[in-house]
Amino acid sequence: MQRVVQISDTHLSPNKPHFSGNWAPLTAWLAARTPDLVIHTGDVTVDGADVDEDMAHCRGLLDSIGVPVLSIPGNHDVGEAYHPHQPVNEERLARWRSHIGEDFWVRDLEGWRLIGLNSMLFGSDEAEERHQLAWLDRQIAEAEGRRLGWFLHRPLFIEAPDEGDQGYWSVPPRPRAHLLDLISRHDVAFVASGHLHRAHDFTVGGTRYIWGPSSGFVVGPELQPGMAGTTTLGAVAYGFDGRDFSAEIHEIAALKTLWIDDVIHEVYPPRAA
Repeated sequence: MQRVVQISDTHLSPNKPHFSGNWAPLTAWLAARTPDLVIHTGDVTVDGADVDEDMAHCRGLLDSIGVPVLSIPGNHDVGEAYHPHQPVNEERLARWRSHIGEDFWVRDLEGWRLIGLNSMLFGSDEAEERHQLAWLDRQIAEAEGRRLGWFLHRPLFIEAPDEGDQGYWSVPPRPRAHLLDLISRHDVAFVASGHLHRAHDFTVGGTRYIWGPSSGFVVGPELQPGMAGTTTLGAVAYGFDGRDFSAEIHEIAALKTLWIDDVIHEVYPPRAA
């Protein structure tokens, strides 16, 4: 049995320590579970997209976990497509890579190929988006019979695969359609994501979709109306045994329930147009 834990949306910074108090109980919980691998599904930082110090600080924290860690970036780490203030671009990707590592990657386990994707590139029309998609095709073609599991920051969809554009919350419809086609043709067993700060686990078309909860904070209904899932703070534990797998969302009781609604103007103040 190979044990993997997904953590997500820690939002850590040396200058804005609003959520830093949840790091110690998270790492204590990880130490007790003794995973073989930790996967962070993005928004590692408060504002690594613009603040080099946030990235350096988080690199040290990830190293302190004491087991291998693979991370994929969130919007607060590298920006997002066509954002007016923080578009994903070469400079922001280079900052992530210099501190945290590759922004998309593959890790093979016995019977499995785990693929980490940079969902912030989807819909960006950047050269790196095309590069990632070509790379993904190769990783699938060369999987040699291994089952596939994907990890990304933004979920592919919120309620239905064919839904319209959900803006900030999920991958846009055009790149989503291509990714869903790959999933259906290649029997991707699960797609794990973060970003929503909600815990949810459901199956569509034979593929399991797992929303990993944040360990940093939760979001109130005024900012996130009508969203599926629960406001759990925690992590997701996976077990891989041959071609079988298990996934369980864990609420971590030691994490303090912090609401972004209470401090959003301090942590993410509005910018002038």
